[in-house]
Amino acid sequence: MKKILLLGSGELGKEFVIAAKRAGQYVIACDRYDNAPAMQVADEREVFSMLDGDALEAVVKKHKPDIIVPEIEAIRTERLFQFEEQGIQVTPSARAVNFTMNRRAIRDLASKELGLRTAKYFYAKTLDEFKKAAQEIGFPCVVKPLMSSSGHGQSYVHNEGELEKAFNDAMEGSRGDVKEVIIEEFIDFDSEFTLLTVTQKNGETLFCPPIGHVQKGGDYRESWQPYKISDEALKQAQKMADKVTRALTGAGIWGVEFFLTKQGEVIFSELSPRPHDTGMVTLGHTTNLSEFELHFRAVMGLPIAGIHLEHAGASAVILSPEDCADTAKLNYNFDEALKEDRTRIRIFGKPDAHKGRRMGVVLCYGEVGDDTTALRDKAKRLAKTVLGTEPYEIFNH
Repeated sequence: MKKILLLGSGELGKEFVIAAKRAGQYVIACDRYDNAPAMQVADEREVFSMLDGDALEAVVKKHKPDIIVPEIEAIRTERLFQFEEQGIQVTPSARAVNFTMNRRAIRDLASKELGLRTAKYFYAKTLDEFKKAAQEIGFPCVVKPLMSSSGHGQSYVHNEGELEKAFNDAMEGSRGDVKEVIIEEFIDFDSEFTLLTVTQKNGETLFCPPIGHVQKGGDYRESWQPYKISDEALKQAQKMADKVTRALTGAGIWGVEFFLTKQGEVIFSELSPRPHDTGMVTLGHTTNLSEFELHFRAVMGLPIAGIHLEHAGASAVILSPEDCADTAKLNYNFDEALKEDRTRIRIFGKPDAHKGRRMGVVLCYGEVGDDTTALRDKAKRLAKTVLGTEPYEIFNH
């Protein structure tokens, strides 16, 4: 049995803990607030800010874990190198987490060092720098904090009059102590997709069938698998994913995001060194192993004999219709969705909510070869019945 310290205890961490517990491992779940989703299924919990390096070190000394699994961006990542030097396994590696928790590091690695095709981009710490970069990029353009999650602080800018608000939103949406933004050219893409990539300690790099997804405000709203793509485009994506994960080193699952242009060009977008929210579709039996089971096996160095598409599937998010300090009071309606065959609901167990917060997901699946458009429509329709909110509804805060 291994002792695993999970840094970040959201819905993705919760599913990882379930995979670990099914295999008899011991998990300590950590987050900045109590009763986070993964804490509800872990052996122990610790509540502290992982941006507090001393607090993080104290928790590591207290529990003496064999493995550290980061699940969020807001971590004092430089401390992970120290833990690795002490013989603690960091997943996928301290180098990978340090690079990918900051958009500057991963974008420069991908574009400048590895030569991957990315959107044109600049960085800005001040409004003046930001406005100058926007003139170089042109309109429309995309603005993101260098460190954030779930689309916080991300926006599309259509003209000069929107720049100041976009800059302020990005700064306010920043996680951690990195106060800088990235401004990118807008890629006129046909669609976006995620290539879940599994690197192993003692095996070849494996790829899940690609996952199509749609985001609003930088936050995932639906995903489906398989995503139709030409063999040539898929080979391009696999080559880029293999190149960047090799450079970052380590074993685990990676959510590598790409744009596919109308001309069929594959463009690298972002990368996460952990299970990806769009990969929740794999909880609906699309592949023989979910992304969380794959991550667990890779982390533990266990064999992965193969990854196979077993069903076509789709996921759609369940959004909170209101601000709620106690989500036990939310009126979840499961009846309508569960009347439909090949449908599953996963409620994350977040203790509080704001309007538009992602509270769960509806999963629908069918036979390989089934029309994914029909599955997508079904998942979105049923997701609305649970809390009465459309997966694409936009809430103003």
